[in-house]
Amino acid sequence: MKQHMIKTLRWFLMGLAIVIVAPYCLGKMNFYAPLEAESTQNTPTVQSENLSVKPTGAQHFSYADAVEKAAPAVVSIKTTKEVSMEAHPFMQDPFFRQFFGDPSLLEQDPREQQGLGSGVIVSNKGHILTNNHVIKGADTVSVTLQDGRSGDAKVMGSDPETDLAVLKIDLDKLPVIPLGSSKNLRPGDVVLAIGNPFGFDQSVTQGIISATERTGYEMGNLSNLIQTDAAINPGNSGGALIDLSGHLIGINTAIYSRSGGYQGIGFAVPIDQANAIMEQLISGKKITRGWLGVMLQNLNPEIREQLSYKAEEGVFVRAITQGSPAQKAGLLPGDIIRKINNAAVKDVTKATNFVAGLKAGEHYPLEIQRKDDVLTFTVKLGERKAMQEPAKKVVRKY
Repeated sequence: MKQHMIKTLRWFLMGLAIVIVAPYCLGKMNFYAPLEAESTQNTPTVQSENLSVKPTGAQHFSYADAVEKAAPAVVSIKTTKEVSMEAHPFMQDPFFRQFFGDPSLLEQDPREQQGLGSGVIVSNKGHILTNNHVIKGADTVSVTLQDGRSGDAKVMGSDPETDLAVLKIDLDKLPVIPLGSSKNLRPGDVVLAIGNPFGFDQSVTQGIISATERTGYEMGNLSNLIQTDAAINPGNSGGALIDLSGHLIGINTAIYSRSGGYQGIGFAVPIDQANAIMEQLISGKKITRGWLGVMLQNLNPEIREQLSYKAEEGVFVRAITQGSPAQKAGLLPGDIIRKINNAAVKDVTKATNFVAGLKAGEHYPLEIQRKDDVLTFTVKLGERKAMQEPAKKVVRKY
């Protein structure tokens, strides 16, 4: 009996030791380490059509590679403009003139205004894309690169209607930003804005494309813009909007704001449009825009029902300007324009932008539907006059 009790006690103590020691041993063995290592090693690089973001940890991603590729080509632009201040009205009084001498020497008091903006080097010949409002009226324009080099820039040309300008600097071994395309951009694409807001050089902000082809009265002459929520502030104007491969897809140009500061809505000129304007400015050609001379309206359900029109493409001709290219070609109010230069049109904005992109003085085919007949006309486009920019209270250009 005594031996049985001793054996039972021995087994009890052995079990107790196992219970106490086992967790410590299992912890030292670290069964979970291989799973963690495998999970980290197999974390994929996020990739898509315009995306290449490398993970820096299990759940953290970096855009540094895209910034490193694009940022050296983003420059700071400083402008100066000498303005004259009128002499004080007291100087018109002979009594005060006797104390201050010859009034002609004091009638104009020269002052210097300074401006700040951004630009992007787009060619190894020193061409820089920026905004027209950044350099408008400037007496001097100087450019500073990321590497600290600086120099005076020559204005090659500007286009107020798209708010674009091209500068040129003469420096060696210039960094050039890779050009992307704005053709296939989609809302939701991640983008980065690089510029010099408030003089903070090489600032990078991140956001998404909120919309494309933005056009409206509030934006004045500007049309077909990329809308983004990447922060754009004073000094960002003319800077780069890039994709996550570091390619230039737009030139930052304006914000929508009721306070005068950034409120989450910014706009950029698409690079495809900017590139076409830039080539004309560099070559010294006059920038012309085609003009048809029609007032268009989108095909709403009421018009479709009235005309029994079921095709997807087309815009409705509400009115035609007297003596316009459209009238000379034979178009009538009530026609539906289906194709311009063999390209289908589906809304007024795209049709207007498409015509503006064609050359004035050239002949182009127009396919229209008039009642039940599909007709083709040849029209010689006129030149659209420069649009007058309406007053805007909520759009600020920086």
